[in-house]
Amino acid sequence: MIVGTAGHIDHGKTTLVHALTGVDTDRLAAEKARGISIELGYAYQPLEAGGVLGFVDVPGHERFIHTMLAGAAGIDFALLVVAADDGVMPQTREHLAILDLLGIERGAVALTKADRVDAVRIDEVEHDLAQLLADTALAGSPLFPVSAVSGQGVDALREHLHAAAQAIQRADEAGGFRLAVDRSFSLKGTGTVVTGTVFAGRVAVGDELMVTPSGMPVRLRGLHVMNQPAQAGQAGQRCALNLGGIGKDEIARGDWIVAPALHVPTARFDVRLNLAPQALAPLAHWAPVHLHLGAAHVMARVALLEGEKLAPGESLLAQLVADRPLGALNGDRFIVRDAEARHTLGGGTVLDPDAPARKRKTALRLAELAALETSDIPQRLARLLDLGGVNLNTCGVHWNRSDLVEHLPDDSTHVSAGREDWAFSGAHWAGLKDKLRADLAGFHERFPDELGSEAARARRMFFPKLAAPVFAALTDAVLADGSVRRSGAWLHLPTHSVELSREDEALWQRVRPWLVESPIDPPWMRDLAKRAGRDEASMRRLLQKLARQGKLYQVVRDLFYLPEAVAGLAAWVQELEHACGETRAAEFRDKSGLGRKRAIQVLEFFDRVGYTRRVREAHRLRNPGLFGGDAHRI
Repeated sequence: MIVGTAGHIDHGKTTLVHALTGVDTDRLAAEKARGISIELGYAYQPLEAGGVLGFVDVPGHERFIHTMLAGAAGIDFALLVVAADDGVMPQTREHLAILDLLGIERGAVALTKADRVDAVRIDEVEHDLAQLLADTALAGSPLFPVSAVSGQGVDALREHLHAAAQAIQRADEAGGFRLAVDRSFSLKGTGTVVTGTVFAGRVAVGDELMVTPSGMPVRLRGLHVMNQPAQAGQAGQRCALNLGGIGKDEIARGDWIVAPALHVPTARFDVRLNLAPQALAPLAHWAPVHLHLGAAHVMARVALLEGEKLAPGESLLAQLVADRPLGALNGDRFIVRDAEARHTLGGGTVLDPDAPARKRKTALRLAELAALETSDIPQRLARLLDLGGVNLNTCGVHWNRSDLVEHLPDDSTHVSAGREDWAFSGAHWAGLKDKLRADLAGFHERFPDELGSEAARARRMFFPKLAAPVFAALTDAVLADGSVRRSGAWLHLPTHSVELSREDEALWQRVRPWLVESPIDPPWMRDLAKRAGRDEASMRRLLQKLARQGKLYQVVRDLFYLPEAVAGLAAWVQELEHACGETRAAEFRDKSGLGRKRAIQVLEFFDRVGYTRRVREAHRLRNPGLFGGDAHRI
């Protein structure tokens, strides 16, 4: 268990930790000279039944609230320290408000310097504290009058902390590794070391990790867990990581060390924001604030999503726009302070780390955010599925979970599309199929002389917001049930067909053998017109009509290929993909025997119809079955 101290300056937090553990957490010369804590301090104590009790001692001065916030991130148990002679003071109230806003529900109160006052004063301060705690998550926490000088109450407090540590539920190791960095330094003979609290997951020596937000890859060379050498660490522990591949100046407090899949830095995220009852005034839309999340401290703007002002003690949905990226995932707690960093305004919970910059106040978007507030994962998924499709890969990262498929409702449809996993409610998936069929019927009415629409064109026309892999899966579903057919690259209803006029059919029968003569390097339209004794305009109209009917492919404006020729060229692309992992113009030119210009034209056509996709200077296979899969050679 990790215990975090809290309380006003000079109320004896550091002295109490020393009395409990024997460790002086003030390690800086300036701290010893001034007699106050400036930086975070750490102490550890073994538990009789196994395990370690960790302490994070925070500064109490109002100028070091940002440091206190870095230390409070990730603690399990709050030890509120109040001097019996002074009683409740300003930083007592502010530290308590911060603990409440961070959702810390377990704690105790240490009434220090009890040897300096009489029983009447003890009762008076206890009464004040009971009233102060009444409206917080720490209401009813036990209170221990203690004296670090005489030892009064120290053993009783220590026993309580040990009992709480034994009773605490072990932190869940599920999900990827996340550690919030609060210190970075270098040790001679060791290299770069960072310390922090593990928010989630598990890590072991040798693991490959990443620094967020910089994106620098690092390797875990060594590990200390709760001040002891170890081979592995997990959520709920304080760890010191010896990192390879990075210098101490390349990582700082506020960074995260994460599993590579969780490197998703963001500067814009949607939240549930609670304004503290103690806030001095309402919070206005687009107000500047100091944002504290994990151990990070950045400036940000607050975009209110449900009104123009947020009153003290109230709560609403908002978007935080930070001045630089930081690490944030669903469920992370945060604190906001005023622009002058004098007062704590409020705090809340991250809902969506990847918030939209536009249409952030629509009814659909607010409904999505309301669904994201649902703590139960199956219920959250069910609510999101009622609103539309869910990208399980994205949600898995944002929620730091790898088991979302197991929590899908029984009536949902799981779509595995390439590297992406999507889920839809059964009704929504059926509605998408109905819409595709209806849209194709409308297409046939508008363009009766065309056989159908290419898949890429159909997605742009009918489902512009649907991810390409999902549209491909949708297309496969309607092709499998026979309600839609594919002829070459064209999608059409089974009942739709087009016929040539008798004159056009006769001309087509004359022209087709000329295309067969040189399938991969066919004659240009003007050459076909000249050979047939027709004008170019009429020949172009015929070839374009044949292309709309699926009997030809228009590779460039006046160059048309037979379907079997395109299938053969597509087969060569598949061979290069299998051999090299991609297709480049030079290799395709050598494979096909075409000139470089024609090879590029063909590859650009494949990109255009969705058979391949352009990746820098190469082309990657996207839809291998578009031209019939294993095409025959030409």
